Amino acid sequence: MNISVVVPLYNEAESLPELASWIEDVMNKNGFTYEILFVNDGSTDDSWNVIEGLNKSNPCIKGVSFRRNYGKSPALFTGFERAQGDVVITMDADLQDSPDEIPELYRMITEDGYDLVSGWKKKRYDPLSKTIPTKLFNATARKVSGIHNLHDFNCGLKAYRREVVKHIEVYGDMHRYVPYLAKNAGFNKIGEKVVQHQARKYGVTKFGLDRFVNGYLDLLTLWFQAKFGVKPMHFFGLMGSLMFLIGFIAVILVGAIKLFNMWAGNHYILVTDSPYFYLSLTAMIIGSQLFLAGFLGELIIRNSPERNRYEISKELE
Repeated sequence: MNISVVVPLYNEAESLPELASWIEDVMNKNGFTYEILFVNDGSTDDSWNVIEGLNKSNPCIKGVSFRRNYGKSPALFTGFERAQGDVVITMDADLQDSPDEIPELYRMITEDGYDLVSGWKKKRYDPLSKTIPTKLFNATARKVSGIHNLHDFNCGLKAYRREVVKHIEVYGDMHRYVPYLAKNAGFNKIGEKVVQHQARKYGVTKFGLDRFVNGYLDLLTLWFQAKFGVKPMHFFGLMGSLMFLIGFIAVILVGAIKLFNMWAGNHYILVTDSPYFYLSLTAMIIGSQLFLAGFLGELIIRNSPERNRYEISKELE
């Protein structure tokens, strides 16, 4: 199979028939063998009934429906697990991503040899309240991730070699950083394509401004995991050792001052009279705790078998 199109969605019943028809036209025109995987993220509208109807009219259309709303990252992860195409294309269900971009994205993966190609909505039809934070967010993501050639990390329209989606784990809200996840997994040939951005035709956006705050927190998480995810002792152990050493040296100095005062005849000056005594003890305790956290982290190392388990109510194959 040439292409798997993974479409996560939440309450997009109105746009699904038009999107499915558009993708079908592009696939047939270019002679691609394909599948469309609609992942219904607990929609409360008629989205799943629409998907069932589309599946009856076209067996290439498949669907998965969550029992409740989990988020875009779990929906992508579930789609990636089931994708069978040599190239996997992701796009949003709101018709703001154009399926006409698929042939060139496919060519860039199969002929140019890219592992991942991310869309860049150079001209956007969004208000300034969304575009300005997006620019700041992307600038930070480029700096932290080291992927300097991407202008739009969060663009829903992306293309992947199948090996990429089978070797990355998209969880929480990490869909914003799929290129970073791919890079951390060893897929370094990451490209970009300017894509058409269309104004939303139906419904309203499902994302609020809180995604920018959450996005920065997720970016810090990924940076830490990339640097210390498999070696937490290198961070916590180092910090803990430094804190303990500083506290230990401070205790020695406080003791030395006490001995000097005793030699000078000031027997009534106690080490507990100095605030530095308590600060040094605190530093030693915190240092020990950080070292222990690093040791426990080495034992755990992100083993969470239930992290990507989601309750699925229905599935179409």
